[in-house]
Amino acid sequence: MKIKDHFLSKEIFEIKETEIEGVFKTYPIPENLGKYYESKDYISHHQDSNSLKEKIYKFAQSFNLNYKRNILSSVSFENAKVLDYGCGAGEFLKHIENDVQTFGYEPSEAARNFAKQKTTKTKFIENLNEIENGSLDVITLWHVFEHIENQTEILSLFYDKLKSNGHLIIAVPNCTSYDAKYYKDFWAAYDVPRHIFHFSKKGMEKFFNTENWKLEKIKPLLLDSYYISILSEKYKKNPLFWICGGILGAISNIKASKNGEFSSLVYIIKKI
Repeated sequence: MKIKDHFLSKEIFEIKETEIEGVFKTYPIPENLGKYYESKDYISHHQDSNSLKEKIYKFAQSFNLNYKRNILSSVSFENAKVLDYGCGAGEFLKHIENDVQTFGYEPSEAARNFAKQKTTKTKFIENLNEIENGSLDVITLWHVFEHIENQTEILSLFYDKLKSNGHLIIAVPNCTSYDAKYYKDFWAAYDVPRHIFHFSKKGMEKFFNTENWKLEKIKPLLLDSYYISILSEKYKKNPLFWICGGILGAISNIKASKNGEFSSLVYIIKKI
């Protein structure tokens, strides 16, 4: 499938299935991938604003943060050591740092600076070697895993840093959701080339069917279908993108309630 970078460059990329059924990869991966992140819109929603759009965003963000916190607390919470890998502007860390010991990793200097301003107790690291082996209870990746090219290497490092029976919590878009099938090459969550990998639910289940990891549970991110559908309608230049995207997002969630194929899924994975 050929996909345009609707967000920034307007260049065309191709998505091909890997050796794992249901796992796809973007081709080619630009050598200067960093420049494809260079847009104020990538961090614009972290700015203070009194606009209606910003108020809606903040309401949705608050719902999502509480939801994510509940997922975290279902596996480990009291006295836990948690690394948010790819922590962005630090909203999740800010939300949990008074309850657990938090560490943050973020390669973007601009986003990392936002995170440092928002948090007071979190320790920020520049690489995983700063974390003691076998010391972490949970590592979270909220829409980060799909951006990582050397996934096997990173997972090996995560394995070393986690305690025995520690957990990964990984959220990624689901490319076999109803909204993905509906929007096809306009589906905003393809987000090439920034999203290097693309996962179906079946693909993630196969990916973590290993001797080192056990996939324990899959949870939906219910609001993602609305955000992704609205953005997809915007890419299609629909002047009614808010309305049409909202309706499509609701339809996607209704259909997913029957088959589990939500627009974004959270995978709770145990180290074994």
